[in-house]
Amino acid sequence: MLLEINDLTKTYGNKNAVDNISFQVEENTLLCILGPSGCGKTTILNTIGGFVNPSSGSIILNNEDITSMAPEDRPISTVFQSYGLFPHKDVIENICYGLKFKGINKRKAKDQAMEILDLVGLRGHENKRINELSGGEQQRVALARSLIVKPKLLLLDEPFSNLDANLRVIMREEVKKLQNSFGITTIFVTHDQEDAFAVADKIILMNNGKIEQLADPYSLYNNPKDEFALNFIGNSSIIKRNNNIFYVRPEMVNLRSTGKTNGIINKKTFKGSTIEYEIVLDSEDVILSIDLNTQEDFEIGERVYADFKYKEINNK
Repeated sequence: MLLEINDLTKTYGNKNAVDNISFQVEENTLLCILGPSGCGKTTILNTIGGFVNPSSGSIILNNEDITSMAPEDRPISTVFQSYGLFPHKDVIENICYGLKFKGINKRKAKDQAMEILDLVGLRGHENKRINELSGGEQQRVALARSLIVKPKLLLLDEPFSNLDANLRVIMREEVKKLQNSFGITTIFVTHDQEDAFAVADKIILMNNGKIEQLADPYSLYNNPKDEFALNFIGNSSIIKRNNNIFYVRPEMVNLRSTGKTNGIINKKTFKGSTIEYEIVLDSEDVILSIDLNTQEDFEIGERVYADFKYKEINNK
């Protein structure tokens, strides 16, 4: 096990930003810490990186206790949300920066930086200033600067938040490809479930400083532990019966307009490649939501038949 977090707590005043959490990260995996604003995910990342001192608990990296170690002494690289690049230096100088603390001469450092530039797709940009680069190119420079020092652990803080929708998709693929190419254990923080599902091997879902659920993306979506996990991950219609919670995901509903009917289209929202429909059922106090491709078209007020099955949250 590369990383072990044991009973970690960080208190600010009377509030536990991180509340007695423990988890492990295997080598060469990509872990996402996912959750809403203020849930403690960035505090965890900064504690692992050494930028925040925990109130209690321990951080073990590669069998070494690094809890009290200074950030610069930890074999960890962090890419911050703002990227933290030097605007007065060009691309190659930014990438080489960390190597000067390892006693590597300038020529060798530049050779290594050029190799990294090829891997992140920035060959030809080495002499550009940071303000001449796009957001995606700046992120690649930040990743290259972190990877060149060959850390045991890479930390990414909201890596895609400054990018537009199309570039987010591209950079998700780039991050996953680089993580696999370097075989580097990576932890990244995000509030966006699409980011997490696209790249993570494992996801920690946080809520109010605690770990709500730790699972692979498939299990987190298909087997939410409780109502918070259900509501935060994906869309669903919730049905409560006799103190039990059931749910219906949009893809669990089949909709047709011929033959018998059991509900009515109450709302219709065009979303580009799909249309979201809200169906009010006749016999139960239930409103279903479903996304259909734009070739299937129903109108508000139209009678339909919704075929679906409940699934129970197993929170015992």
